[in-house]
Amino acid sequence: MIHAIQQPFPDPQKTAIITGDQVTSYGALQATSTQFARLLLDGQADLAEARVAFMVSPGADYVRVQWGIWLAGGVAVPLCTTYPLASLQYVIEDTEAGIVVVSPEFESLLTAYVQARGLRFIVLGREENVPDNVASGVLPTIDDSRRAMILYTSGTTNLPKGVVTTHAAIDAQVTTLLDAWAYSDADYSLCCLPLHHVHGIINVVSCTLRAGGTVAFLPHFSAAAVFDWFEKTANAGHVGVFMAVPTIYFKLIAYFETLSNDQQMRLTASLNTFRLMVSGSAALPVSVMEKWETISGHRLLERYGMTELGMAISNPYQGERRAGHIGQPLPGVGIRLVNDAGHALVAGDASPGEIQVRGANLFLEYWRKPTATAEAFTADGWFKTGDVAVLEDGYYRMLGRSSIDIIKSGGYKLSALEIEEVLRTHPDIADCSVVGIDNDEWGELVVAALVVSNPQLDTGVLNTWLRERMPAYKVPRRYLIVAELPRNAMGKVTKNDLKKMFQLT
Repeated sequence: MIHAIQQPFPDPQKTAIITGDQVTSYGALQATSTQFARLLLDGQADLAEARVAFMVSPGADYVRVQWGIWLAGGVAVPLCTTYPLASLQYVIEDTEAGIVVVSPEFESLLTAYVQARGLRFIVLGREENVPDNVASGVLPTIDDSRRAMILYTSGTTNLPKGVVTTHAAIDAQVTTLLDAWAYSDADYSLCCLPLHHVHGIINVVSCTLRAGGTVAFLPHFSAAAVFDWFEKTANAGHVGVFMAVPTIYFKLIAYFETLSNDQQMRLTASLNTFRLMVSGSAALPVSVMEKWETISGHRLLERYGMTELGMAISNPYQGERRAGHIGQPLPGVGIRLVNDAGHALVAGDASPGEIQVRGANLFLEYWRKPTATAEAFTADGWFKTGDVAVLEDGYYRMLGRSSIDIIKSGGYKLSALEIEEVLRTHPDIADCSVVGIDNDEWGELVVAALVVSNPQLDTGVLNTWLRERMPAYKVPRRYLIVAELPRNAMGKVTKNDLKKMFQLT
């Protein structure tokens, strides 16, 4: 049985996917996925974990290609649709993908490269004539222990690593969230997230379709289009579900504030009808959570996950959603905090520690990197996330990534995220990011990049204001005023890029 895909499917006539004006039923999705699987097999009995890289625009085509790869026994390797050729080459060559699938709009980018390497090249829309002897072929039976997907880490500190998940791991990630967040076949979810990351692939698309709900795709983000979908969903009486990253909520808030009072009231009424709104992939500023709650009536559900494990910690669907906290362990997921000496913190210890995870949701390996895989796990099987948190009254609060968000300055260990939260409460600061840069005297110097709403902001006055709200040793020593912060495809600030900006000033 293939665990990565829902079987049996819901009512074949039920709408599975909406892409613009195109509506795809579950029956059509099943049929086209099966047809694509047979095309991939091309008479073979089983792709036997051959890697298939695909660069496909969000929508029904994306899902049928992904499902077709799984049905044929292949390993799905989704490519980022905004990557330059060099980045795409790295993924294709690292996975040794033998087949590359593209939407027509990406054909020109990859044609010469694929032909030079002698790879099989499938352009959607020109692959539909499956030979008769192939169209009726029997699909392989896939054991759930087999590899299903390779996603690549962001590569902020070194070359990206391929994270290999099995069908069983995907099944564990999906079924845990189905229960924890109460998905149902009535859900209408909007996907405006990149589909080469866990957030969009698992939390939005896989969970909604496994539950028998409907996924609407927004190929190109715009705040106006998102709010239009919100209103149409509410007016149609659908059960709305929305998941995004903090950057998207920040942009939605900024757009909302430009609207008239009548427009704002109408949109707020629409948002109030939604079932669930979630934020993840980066720390959610408390100020953004509070503003969105005022606008929508929803207290965002913040959670914690990563490529290697899907979701592991979440604020509750029913119960207190605590601002500034990532929540509690999800059912079936083991969580512990470990100090610098490698000892697990005991109950009641409020010291910071690295988050370590154990459970069926974990990835299998880093693709062809046995040393990196071994180093990522403890001897007793816990995955070392590299993220630091504290446990406060049963809720985990993230302090940041140990390699980038924990700043060692003057003998103190400081959380960049905590300093950022205070900075964001200043009326003249629209956004910010805090990093540590090498310094002979302090070890690391605390510095902050600011996006300001008042270009006349006096950083000397800002320092006085900060010292009233935090110890002096946490106050940034240098500031850089920027038009915008450098971010990756998921909206996370790329802090290594930010450090370079300070080094150039």
